[in-house]
Amino acid sequence: MSSLLIYIILLIRISFFTLLERKILGYCQLRKGPNKVGLCGILQPFADALKLFSKEINIPKSANKSAFYLAPVLGLFLSLSIWLIYPRFSSRFFITFSSIFFLCVSSLGVYCVLGAG
Repeated sequence: MSSLLIYIILLIRISFFTLLERKILGYCQLRKGPNKVGLCGILQPFADALKLFSKEINIPKSANKSAFYLAPVLGLFLSLSIWLIYPRFSSRFFITFSSIFFLCVSSLGVYCVLGAG
């Protein structure tokens, strides 16, 4: 349960780092940036997530539908499994060859792109 909570908090933190990056790029390029939603743009990551989940999915006619739907799930699973190599307070799950595990998991990311078309 605690690992799931850590992953959810991590995904929320990444969305706010994206907001910070947009604000910095907006100031560097002398434009407004994401200040339209909420106070100082604080609701912008949630608006982006809502837009992402409400978009219509366009499936190519000649695509394999099961691979097309499973490619993003595989990509998310692979990117979250890389977090297993970071040390934790408890030692019940420890990967001895973490550099080899990182290379193996990151090389599997090609199949997500191939499956999505």
